[in-house]
Amino acid sequence: MPLVEGGKGIGVTNGHSSGAWAAANGVGTFSGVNADSFDQDGQPIPQVYLGRTRRERHEELVQMAIRGGITQAQIAHDIAGGGGRLHMNVLWEMAASERVLNGILEGTRGLIHGVTCGAGMPYRISEIAARYRIYYYPIVSSARAFRALWKRAYHRFSDWLGGVVYEDPWRAGGHNGLSNIEDPDKPEPPHPRVVALRRIMQEFGLGEVPIVMAGGVWYLRDWQDWMDDPEVGPVAFQFGTRPLVTEESPISEAWKKRLLTLGKDDVKLNRFSPTGFYSSAVRNDFIRELEERDQRQVAFATQSIGDHDTAFVAGPRGRVLFLTKGDAARAQEWVDQGFTMPMKTPDSTIIFVTAEKAREIRADQANCMGCLSACRFSNWATNPKSTTGKKADPRSYCIQKTLQEIIHGDYVDNQLMFSGHAAHRFAEDPFYSNGFIPKVRQLLDRLMTGD
Repeated sequence: MPLVEGGKGIGVTNGHSSGAWAAANGVGTFSGVNADSFDQDGQPIPQVYLGRTRRERHEELVQMAIRGGITQAQIAHDIAGGGGRLHMNVLWEMAASERVLNGILEGTRGLIHGVTCGAGMPYRISEIAARYRIYYYPIVSSARAFRALWKRAYHRFSDWLGGVVYEDPWRAGGHNGLSNIEDPDKPEPPHPRVVALRRIMQEFGLGEVPIVMAGGVWYLRDWQDWMDDPEVGPVAFQFGTRPLVTEESPISEAWKKRLLTLGKDDVKLNRFSPTGFYSSAVRNDFIRELEERDQRQVAFATQSIGDHDTAFVAGPRGRVLFLTKGDAARAQEWVDQGFTMPMKTPDSTIIFVTAEKAREIRADQANCMGCLSACRFSNWATNPKSTTGKKADPRSYCIQKTLQEIIHGDYVDNQLMFSGHAAHRFAEDPFYSNGFIPKVRQLLDRLMTGD
């Protein structure tokens, strides 16, 4: 069936959920991003890093990622039992994405059918997929992005292009592909953007290659007009948020129950991610703390210049910074409230946090294991110098830490909880009344009714 499980990230889809989706004759997608491995008792092996340097911890991360991806692929394959199709999802901006992808695909020959890839411009995914003779499904948010990918690389490996995933940047959960010319506060309807993508694909002789609509998909009846629309062409639908609330979903019961209670304004776009991308997440205590951290921010100078003529003594070391008169008054109010620690940002500003939060931020930055190709929070980068060359940004967070903690624990209010913007429909959909949590097969049967 042209129903696709959204891949998401760290452990949020795994072999059990994707295998069940494929066994029900859909397209199951497990996350190949730092996937779990298991011990002899079937318990997840904690991802503990022993290396003394970032580079050493990074190498540990790569090996754990490859081992975990192979593990989840085998689980998914066994559960699927030859039904449906199995895909793996990877993020191009994760650290060592090519090494991890090659390592997993080398160890999973014959187990999976395709790989989806987004979060960046995955030019080389086509070459890698063709090498292993599986299909690739790039995730894009505009026709312009696909044109660039095709011109640069995909035209050389067109036989292995299984489909193109259009992910709505205003409606999808997780990291979003909003460009600098698009307004995050002004969502555009998806139909004209998908039609533009199809026209580009037709120009390249790809008129029969499916487009997978992702982001904001809940009821198939909402998309009935698309199914025979010649301007859209062959279309499938990806569900990212709805599969979270199933029995096979690996997220905690606390997370599932929280999703069932969300309102329309509980999921928001933000730009706190260390990737630099916009992302959509539940506006819980974790996001609120980042918002407040960002608001306790003023520009500074190291010497009196222009309006920055008011000396301000900052922090326990008594550093003297120069602020505007108004900012100095605000900063003093924050200090009086207990936000006594100033932390410099890469933008010649300082934020004010508690001493406890400052220790946490510095510890997280020091413990960096290099999980991204470039991280603004820790200044790690996958290059010979292992650095972006910029000052670490205390306005962000360690994404590896918070995602590992939310998937392996019950602390949903004080960790990053990615979610699509349709999540409020759990509370409105009668299918989930009285807290009902379906099996994956029950969900797919329900989807095929249009609901």
